[in-house]
Order: sequence, then structure tokens, then C-alpha cells
Amino acid sequence: MPEWTSPPLSASPSTPFQTREWLALVAILLGVVLSALDTAIANTALPAIAADLQAPPATSVWVINAYQLAVVASLLPFAALGDLWGPRRIFIGGLAFFTAASLLCAFATTLPLLAGARALQGIGAGAVMSVNIALIRQLYPPSRLGRGVGLNALVVGIGFTLGPAVASLVLSVASWPWLFAINVPLGLLAIAFAVPTLQRSPRRGHGFDPATALLTALTFAALILALGAAAQREAWALVLLPLGVALLAGGLLLRRQAGHPAPMLPVDLLRRPMFALSTITAMAAFAAQGLAFVSLPFYFEAVLHRNPVDTGFLMMSWPVIVALAAPFAGRLSDRHPPGLLGGVGLSLLTLGLASLALLPAEPQTWDIVLRMAVCGAGFGFFQSPNLKALMSSAPPERSGGASGVIGMARLLGQTTGAALVALCFGLAGVHGSTVALALGAGFAGLAAAASFARLWAAH
Repeated sequence: MPEWTSPPLSASPSTPFQTREWLALVAILLGVVLSALDTAIANTALPAIAADLQAPPATSVWVINAYQLAVVASLLPFAALGDLWGPRRIFIGGLAFFTAASLLCAFATTLPLLAGARALQGIGAGAVMSVNIALIRQLYPPSRLGRGVGLNALVVGIGFTLGPAVASLVLSVASWPWLFAINVPLGLLAIAFAVPTLQRSPRRGHGFDPATALLTALTFAALILALGAAAQREAWALVLLPLGVALLAGGLLLRRQAGHPAPMLPVDLLRRPMFALSTITAMAAFAAQGLAFVSLPFYFEAVLHRNPVDTGFLMMSWPVIVALAAPFAGRLSDRHPPGLLGGVGLSLLTLGLASLALLPAEPQTWDIVLRMAVCGAGFGFFQSPNLKALMSSAPPERSGGASGVIGMARLLGQTTGAALVALCFGLAGVHGSTVALALGAGFAGLAAAASFARLWAAH
């Protein structure tokens, strides 16, 4: 018996959102903010977690790494399942899994138990992140999609902005397990909103191949491990072994999914010039962001001799401006080419990062904030138009795959940026943060060039 399929939630550009649509949007954005907030919270709380569990700093990093590896490994398989089963099922299942894993994190008493629970949490987050843009595409008609993705970018920016402050506030009155426990009521609230409101989708005809999913997970998890080992200048064996696994698994993956109507690694979408250029733009831009966000705290404290409190406030100026610029850029992308808006924004980001690298030895606070604001404005102007370009250049029945590529491009870019920061410090010592910012400006310039190239690809 065929599954009932609900009508589109927003049928025309002029139809205002009704209560059901608003509740669906709240559910989607709650899921997004949970994953964004949790990442920022865990990074901030890592020293307290390491001290409480009596774990050395090098080992405690697995609290972060386990989550990231699980997200990277699960993102594209869940995106493929979203195309097969419908994004609603994947999103609600991911929320439930993330919420249950958060409870396990709160009760973890050893580092291995916490790292394992964080890996489970990453699987839930991977499911949520793989389909959230696909769900937004169901809510907004094409003429207003820019507004929807702009709102999504706004929520992500708020999550990253509030993460350190929320972590500091909770740790000032309670122990670190409460940082994960607060996810439980929020997750349950998101599920309560999502179940009755998110649009149901019919099952597709093509099947799901577990072997392809395993090869996809191996390819990207091994690639991330190889990047990290290379950046830490580990022994060559520790770099070449995961790199070899990534290349072998990737080759087998491409061979196995050849001819599939909806491949898990969506090489068919990457044959579309607009989609491919938008993906390159995203990866290079997020690599620039990763280089900046990891290196800037060291730059402020080790080079400019600011205290940690000052560093926290200075770091907030970037995501605050992103959060303010993203909805505005989203609305503009409904009327102007994303390649133009993204190119202008990424050119601003290039100038902002270069100006940070060239700061004088004793700059005024307003001078730092101004340059950080330029970076935030540039990044905010790129993000929403690029999201719209990626989703609009994929057919509606491949929304899940396109949404998965968005998440993967962001994760690979950020991970590459963070790995390059470690390499910069290894090669340049105390000046590594300055080198990383200059390298970030280079990646932003590459992203701007790829974005402007879309103006020609569209013709």
C-alpha cells in the first residue's frame, strides 16, 4: 500500500507561512542549532573534561575527533537514504539518535566511554546535517529559497556564536556532563515539532547498498585521518596507511556505484558546472574559515598578547556579523546571481584575512574588531547565496544528495583548514598563526575566483 504523501508546505511565493509551516521550520532550525552549538560547546569544555576524567590533553582530543569522524563518515550515506526514504525520516531518526547519545555523554565516566558516546552523537548529527537543507527546500518555493537558506545560515552563526558563552555559563554553575544533558530537552522538543509537521515523501525505486555506504564512510574517515597525521608531521606510515585506505576505498566506491541513478558519492551532480563550482567555492571558503578560527586565538594571545577573555570577545565579532549578513544576503540571492554575491563576499573575506595578518604589533581593539567584521560580512555574503546555488542546481529528487554535499564540503574544508594550521605551527613556530591567516586569505581568494566563474558557467 503506497505511503501517504503530504502536499507541499508552501505552494506559491505569495502564500504566507501557516502554523504548521512555522512549527516545521522551528523543528529544522532546532536540529541545526543543536549540532552547531554542540560542536562549539565541546571545544570550549575540553580542558574541563580532560581534567575531570584525568586524561592527557593529546588523548582528550578524541572527544572532538570521534564526533567529527562519525559526522564525516555518515553524512553521505544518510543523504542517500534521504533521497530513498525521504528527508523527514532521516531527520527525525537523527534527532532521536543525537538526543539519546547526548544522554550517554552526560553519564560517561571515562574518556573511552565519552569518546564512544560522542561518536554515536556524531552519527545522529550527520543524519540531521545531511537533510536539513533538503527539508528547507520543501518549505520554500524556488523564488524564496534564498530566504530559507539565509535563515539556516543565521541559526548556524548564532549556534557558533553562543557556544563558548553557553559552555562558560554552564561550567560556572555545574559540571561538564550538564553541557550534554541540556541537549535532551531541546532534542525532544525538536522531535515533538517535527513528527506532525515535516512533509512526508514517497519511497524511491532505487535501493540502498550497505557496501557502498561502508566504502563511503571508509573513504572520508581515512582521508580525514591522513590529513590530521600529515599536519601533525607524524611518521610517514601513519600518513600513508590511511591515505592508501582512502584511495583504495574511493576507487572501489566509484566502480561500485557506476551507473547508479542516485550515487551515494554524487559524481553525477558534480558533472553540472554550477554545482561543481559551488562545491569548490564552499570547500575553499570553509578551509579559509578553518584556518582563521583555529589560528586566531593563538594569534591574539601569543602574538598580540591579549588575555583569554579579550580573545573570546574578539572572536565573537566574526560570527555575529555572519549571523546579521546571512539573511540579508539570502534575500538578495533571490534577485541577483549567487556567483556575483558570493564572489564579492569572498573578496571581502580575502581582504579581511590579509588585513588581520598585517596588523601592527600593538593594534587598538577597534582596529581588530573592524577587520574581523569585514571577514564576517564577507563570509555571510557568500554562505546563503552559495547554499541556494547548490540546491537550485540539483534536481528536486536529488535534494538529499545535494544537502549531503553541502555538509561534506563544509566539514572537509574546515578540517583541511585546521590541519593546515597545525602544519603552519610546525613549520613556522610562534609565527605559524600569521602564516595561517595569510594562507587563509589565499584560500578565500581561490573561493572568490570559483564563485565569479559561475557567472560564465550560467551562460
